[in-house]
Amino acid sequence: EFGAQGIGLCRTEHMFFEHDRIPMMQQMILAKSKEERIKALDKLEVMQKEDFVGIFKAMKGYPVTVRLLDPPLHEFLPHKKADVEALAQKAKITYEHLMDIIVGLTEVNPMLGHRGCRLMITYPEITEMQSRAIFEAVVLVARKGIKVIPEVMIPLAGDSKEFEHQKAIVVGIANEVLEKAGLKKQHYLVGTMIEIPRAALLADQIAKEAEFFSFGTNDL
Repeated sequence: EFGAQGIGLCRTEHMFFEHDRIPMMQQMILAKSKEERIKALDKLEVMQKEDFVGIFKAMKGYPVTVRLLDPPLHEFLPHKKADVEALAQKAKITYEHLMDIIVGLTEVNPMLGHRGCRLMITYPEITEMQSRAIFEAVVLVARKGIKVIPEVMIPLAGDSKEFEHQKAIVVGIANEVLEKAGLKKQHYLVGTMIEIPRAALLADQIAKEAEFFSFGTNDL
């Protein structure tokens, strides 16, 4: 109604902070194996897909730029002693062990730590889950005759190699889901946010692979 022509930044981490989802996120973080982690991610995928279906339906053909998981993992874990004790009990680990995990995950530098694309290079199953949720939602909405324009944003890429690693996963999942649904001609973009100095200096190299840039000027 006010003339907006799309969503420039759909921040997926806020979907994970909901009270019914944070336990699954914590389960994923505290998983002792890849299999355990994927089990938690599978539950989150169902919820994310529902979110994207709602967003794409509401946008009715306007572009939506979806940023993949951005924050460091410690933000999803409790900080108050009582909450840490409760989670430790639930996870069947000691309070001390959980505190060690929280301290180990805490980032000092707000932008350059183990987060965004670097976290997802360590755990590519996070990128896979989010990509599947996005493109399965695209299929569900497109089948209702609604035009969908998804744009996937890789967060915090510092150079072309980090971006290319993540883009390959997104494109692989997107093409697999769309081909299976018979929607090979569905349009989508994969780009990144230029928000750290290294990315700004190497922007010409990243631009060879990225299909769009967004600029995080407050963090820059």
